[in-house]
Amino acid sequence: MPDSRPAYLIGHITVKDEAKWAVYRAGVPLTLEPWGGELVFRGRRAAVLGGQHDATDTVVLRFPDLVSLQNWFNSAAYQALIPVREQAADVVLVAYES
Repeated sequence: MPDSRPAYLIGHITVKDEAKWAVYRAGVPLTLEPWGGELVFRGRRAAVLGGQHDATDTVVLRFPDLVSLQNWFNSAAYQALIPVREQAADVVLVAYES
């Protein structure tokens, strides 16, 4: 039985190619649906108030649990988008449990 605690994916992003990034972003929502994933936040860095943070953009996705997050990431649908993502941006993805 899956853990009932929500899991979050935080992506730290620096876009290299806006056109390819638009293609990637357009493809992601359909990959989330089968796993119960949803967009919580997408935004551009306004200021770094402490420490160092080089990424210009951030995205936060929420999933019902960590298993769903991992299944989404490993799904054929999302894996097919990774080559576009890698051409479009430098991205660090980190999974968190609440």
